[in-house]
Amino acid sequence: MSGLFHTFLYVPIYNLLVFLADIVPGGDVGLAVVFATVIVKVVLMPLSLRAVRTQRQMKLIEPQLKELKEKYKNDRERQAKEMMALYREHGVRPFASILGLIIQLPIIIALYLVFSRAAIFNIDPTLLYSFVPVPTVISPLFLGIFSVAGKSVALAVLAALAQFALAYVSIPVPKASTGEKRSATEDFGRMMAVQARYFLPLMIGVVGFVTSGAVALYFITASLVGLLQELVVRKMERPAVPRPKQAL
Repeated sequence: MSGLFHTFLYVPIYNLLVFLADIVPGGDVGLAVVFATVIVKVVLMPLSLRAVRTQRQMKLIEPQLKELKEKYKNDRERQAKEMMALYREHGVRPFASILGLIIQLPIIIALYLVFSRAAIFNIDPTLLYSFVPVPTVISPLFLGIFSVAGKSVALAVLAALAQFALAYVSIPVPKASTGEKRSATEDFGRMMAVQARYFLPLMIGVVGFVTSGAVALYFITASLVGLLQELVVRKMERPAVPRPKQAL
């Protein structure tokens, strides 16, 4: 483990989990993971909200994108320039969601390492900050039912279902057009949307199972928080009903 990763990710996440385990009822490490995930998602909320807004804006400008792709189908360079101009005009950042995923990946790895080494259940005082006490009780059972110490089929399945719910709401699958106007780009976009909606949840479930119940619980909480963000943004950004023009 590199020194920077250990200092700036592993140790802070370890301390956060220990701190939360000390204050939650019964020393429930699963609850500590849930609260830690919420804290991480709140810190990353500006990126998450930007990604949600980007997805919604992409849906709104989809007809214009199709027109550009058709208009400049024989000039890829001009097509790319016009698409980027359209993105700038509507404040769309196509890579916002990817950036959020990249930032979360090291956090997931650090969380996995904390539990794979059972460090949370055998507290190492030398890793704790001065203000973080050693918990008197530590429980590996989330809500007294699901173990987060090792693999959990139940939590992995719930992680897949939570991700599917998020993908179903946030990732629309374009309807396949018929006739000669159907393009390879349209087919590719539809294929990616289908994979994101159906294959990604399956992958999340597999990763949640082969790593640990704690990582699966992270995915569950992150997906539910993301679903809540999606619904809130939809409610806040409903298009205003145009007022009727006043007669002159």
